[in-house]
Order: sequence, then structure tokens, then C-alpha cells
Amino acid sequence: MTNKHPITECIETQLQQYLEDLKGTPPSDLYQMVLAVVEKPMLDLVMQHAKQNQSLAAQYLGINRNTLHKKLVEHQLLK
Repeated sequence: MTNKHPITECIETQLQQYLEDLKGTPPSDLYQMVLAVVEKPMLDLVMQHAKQNQSLAAQYLGINRNTLHKKLVEHQLLK
């Protein structure tokens, strides 16, 4: 038995439900859709946790600060 992270279980459950809801219709751009749906709230919450400090948030995320800034712009999360 493998120990799955609770987030993994949540994503698997929701993704399975999404695919079932398609009722046989092939999904389109599923990879990009999942990334966008997960990335925006993750960035928003991490920025809140870091008190809007992009350098600190980038450190928490393990990404470059410039990459974080680009993603914040993409998701319209700059305040």
C-alpha cells in the first residue's frame, strides 16, 4: 500500500469525476486545464502566506522569483 498525499487523492478524485462527466467525449487540452486550475489558487495562497513578498513566495515554491512574477501576471494575481 502506498501512502498518497491528500492533495494527490483530491486531484485524482476530481479528475476522475471530470472524465466521467464527459460521458465518453474525449477531453481536450486536459494537461493545460489541470495546470491552470491548480496553479492559480496555489500561487494566490502562497502569496498570501508570504504576505505578498514575491522573493519569499518563490522560495516557498522552489522557483525563480522572475518565474513567479511571470506566473502572477499570467493569472492576474498582482495586487
